[in-house]
Amino acid sequence: MTSSLFPLTPRLAKALARAGVTVERAGLVWRVRRGDAAAQLLLPDDFPLEIKAVQQLLDFAGVGWPDRPAPVRCACATPDFHPGSLAPVGSIVATDADVVVPAAIGTDINCGMRLITTGLTQAQLAAHEARWTGALTRRLLHAETDVPLRAGAFRALFDDGPEACLDALDAQGVWAGADRTRLLREVRDCIALQSFGGNAAHAPEAWTEGSGTVRAPDLGTVGSGNHFVEFQIVEAVLDRHVAYAAGLRVGEVVVMIHSGSRGMGFHVGQRWMDRARALWPAGHKHPQSRLYALRGAEAEGFLQAMGTAARYAWLNRVVIAEWVREALEACVGAGGSRLVVDVPHNVVTREQGLNLHRKGATPAQAGQWALLPGSMGDASYLVSGLGNADWLWSCSHGAGRAVRRQAMRREAAASQGTETWRCLALREERRWEEAPEAYKPIGPVIAAQEDAGLLRAAVRLRPWRTFKA
Repeated sequence: MTSSLFPLTPRLAKALARAGVTVERAGLVWRVRRGDAAAQLLLPDDFPLEIKAVQQLLDFAGVGWPDRPAPVRCACATPDFHPGSLAPVGSIVATDADVVVPAAIGTDINCGMRLITTGLTQAQLAAHEARWTGALTRRLLHAETDVPLRAGAFRALFDDGPEACLDALDAQGVWAGADRTRLLREVRDCIALQSFGGNAAHAPEAWTEGSGTVRAPDLGTVGSGNHFVEFQIVEAVLDRHVAYAAGLRVGEVVVMIHSGSRGMGFHVGQRWMDRARALWPAGHKHPQSRLYALRGAEAEGFLQAMGTAARYAWLNRVVIAEWVREALEACVGAGGSRLVVDVPHNVVTREQGLNLHRKGATPAQAGQWALLPGSMGDASYLVSGLGNADWLWSCSHGAGRAVRRQAMRREAAASQGTETWRCLALREERRWEEAPEAYKPIGPVIAAQEDAGLLRAAVRLRPWRTFKA
């Protein structure tokens, strides 16, 4: 299944003209403009230039207020660019340091990728597959979780940060078998985590009041949509120095986790989107884009609230990783797992004196590692960022969706699995919605960003077993 909107058909050209959008192309770089709003896109040959996504990006680039010039300094999009609910996925927008746009991040705050090693080969895991897949099916798909935290541990997380939370854990539930020293060490390999502030006042009161044990119902859950837990095989080393530093060898099994802040992100994100709308100057027409900016103290308040949810997203991925480690140790006797990297793609970070809004885009400062998943039938990559300022020190967060979920549900012929990969899911429609045909090919996405100087591919990972909730 393919899109019909390949650049630049006469039909698309006419639609862009009707929308007041001008387009220029130089190689793989597209520059778009509407009025004072401008942006650039990096699109491989034959990738769709979708008018809805272009309009959303220009809405994002032109955000502001009736009484103040637009605060956006630069807007761009990576090859996984496609429409989102309000802001397009695969976009990066830099605003003044006293401005934020809550709706540009939405409710899936600090959605991100986490990669851990297993120290095992495919043959070693295949010999015990029924046991560990059964254990993880109960944890990840049936939500048979046990993640007790005292309210004090939640307060420590939100007020003081990840290390304080880990220090406050009791040896109960998933924490009974957790290696605290390893978890504390792994905090340093989480990109941007230490930059997020927080305050328990932004969290649900039921989690932070008193001294009793709290069981947040969605802590340690993957979520729906494109979130996943995937066992992958190291298929090729493309940069031996990065692979050595990451401790990855050809043939080894690794586990990639894609999840976010779950209900906590919705709790924070929706409140601040509503607040930004409510603060729109009275007597002025609201923007059709429904993108509202905050400035000054309100912007700082959002960043603190966002950081609170971002810390929860980190803890959520930690718990999922611990479920994986628990299953492998119980079923295979493997206890040497290590974190390679944990990287966000749905946050605002303060860099270079700007607020960088990354909506489905990944930090890629020079030497920084990032994870770019394909589909569950295509490769994923560990890459090294090159710190390209023209693309706001960022890269894509994956291949990008090519076909909407509603359309995929109508495609009964979508791939359900092969001899080399298989999806474990409770709902058949999840396999349809997330089939490889729903996504762009990852190869051109990587190649375009290498050619443009955004990243360097280091390790290619082949999907093997994918858990989809």
